[in-house]
Amino acid sequence: MTGRNKILVIRFSAMGDVAMTAPVLKEFIRDYPDTELLMVSRTLFKPFFNDIPNLSFYPFDPKVKHKGFLGLVKLFIALRKEGITAVADLHNNLRSKVLRNLFLLAGIKIAVLDKGRKEKTELTRKENKLCKQLKPTINRYADVFKALGFPFVLKNSLEKRTPDTLPDEIFPFAPLPKAKKWIGISPFAQHQQKVYPLLKMETVLLALANAGHQLFIFGGSEEEEQIALQWEKQHKNITSVVKKIKLADELKLISNLDVMLSMDSSGMHLASLKNIPVVSVWGATHPYAGFLGYGQSINDAVQIDLYCRPCSIYGNIPCYRGDFACMNNLSESVVINTVLKKLDNG
Repeated sequence: MTGRNKILVIRFSAMGDVAMTAPVLKEFIRDYPDTELLMVSRTLFKPFFNDIPNLSFYPFDPKVKHKGFLGLVKLFIALRKEGITAVADLHNNLRSKVLRNLFLLAGIKIAVLDKGRKEKTELTRKENKLCKQLKPTINRYADVFKALGFPFVLKNSLEKRTPDTLPDEIFPFAPLPKAKKWIGISPFAQHQQKVYPLLKMETVLLALANAGHQLFIFGGSEEEEQIALQWEKQHKNITSVVKKIKLADELKLISNLDVMLSMDSSGMHLASLKNIPVVSVWGATHPYAGFLGYGQSINDAVQIDLYCRPCSIYGNIPCYRGDFACMNNLSESVVINTVLKKLDNG
């Protein structure tokens, strides 16, 4: 033991929520440079934390090594050897509760994320909806460290962009120096109620490509890969990178973008990690719930006002009106012009 504080940070999933922790941890280390952080999350998410000083990463394997209660006990035993002095639970689900309580029983101080469930219910209910800005998730993360005795104030602003090098052997489709503006497109989301209708998105893509800009489409699943490939075939300025490069390389490419167009999904948060401005499209969900990307502006959030919005925090509830008006009535021209304006204004 060196006497240094070493905080275990727990956030297992989902991708966007894990990505949101990274800028918070980076700011924490700036204020507490003598403190160590040990991030425990899924192996896939390790690249989010590669450039944070004094942070080490411990892979969480929920399907094999750390499956079930005994797996979590095994994880606790391994982490206990790391000299943990405090635990910041930024997830607050069943698995993280088991893990943090094992540390509590071992005499380690813990603090837990307040998800604000009551106020989020009031924001999304059908009747007597209280439609107001709730505490941003990044601030909720910071509150956990404050409860541990490490208060700090988030800047919540994008820093100067630092583009990563793009080796030709990995990025033959992204030649440098750039002859055009580069736009990232993250048109997919885990839940359909957060996805701008694909035919409308296709109109947006072709308009931006016809304006002379280079578009890169991001995604993850095989279905998304097929959709992106169909779009790629329609214009020489449209390139799909779905399943072509690893997540760490996606972040390198994102760092070279001029703007990202994203749903309320992980694409917005990956762009924030690389200080790239985002034009975000919102349907069933709403920035009021607190999930706007770190450093992003509400002025770049494209949405329409409806009495029923938001009807969901995560976009996992089907439209009770049946017409999906929040997305279907959102004009393609509004999305296109917002992106073009962002490009013009830098």
